[in-house]
Amino acid sequence: MAQLILLRHGQSQWNLQNRFTGWVDVDLSEKGIEEAQRAGAHLKAYAIDHLFTSVLMRAEKTAAIALEAAGQSHVPKTRNEALNERHYGALQGLDKDETREKYGKEQVHQWRRSFNINPPEGESLSDTCDRVLPYFQENIMPMLTGDTTILVAAHGNSLRALIKDLEKLSSDEIVKVEVPTGVPIVYKLDASCQLLDKKVLE
Repeated sequence: MAQLILLRHGQSQWNLQNRFTGWVDVDLSEKGIEEAQRAGAHLKAYAIDHLFTSVLMRAEKTAAIALEAAGQSHVPKTRNEALNERHYGALQGLDKDETREKYGKEQVHQWRRSFNINPPEGESLSDTCDRVLPYFQENIMPMLTGDTTILVAAHGNSLRALIKDLEKLSSDEIVKVEVPTGVPIVYKLDASCQLLDKKVLE
């Protein structure tokens, strides 16, 4: 029985500052480092065979801190921008509250929480799914055989893409899913990568 562990990066500096981050490469906050260490304490119970991360520092650093805390720093790693956060386009770097004042609460809510509405010059969640899922199916799924355990350290929206697929959620359902920072989510999968069990390690 294979296991897939999803881990959203710990709180970043821009999460702390309430700014749209997207593909901007910002570091973890102090709280984010603590969240990564706490995630690692949970991961001690799992023998991880391979790590996949985005190419953004906050995801890579979260994984490195967590694996060190779990005593598994040796795990081989593959990094790819297909796992990057959703690209927020012209909103990247903007304060979320100021953006609501400028464009209106409803417009910003649609950009953030609709499945297929794009922010200016950015990706919708649908676009993110179209980027993440082919990479998952071609590169990660083939490794989920036997008793293999794979860790994917990525971002709220790139992980939503995987959660939508694994849990067979609709477009309306997935936009309501909150992915907590620094909390491992463990999926047990059968030989066809169908979901058998889900556990959130809080």
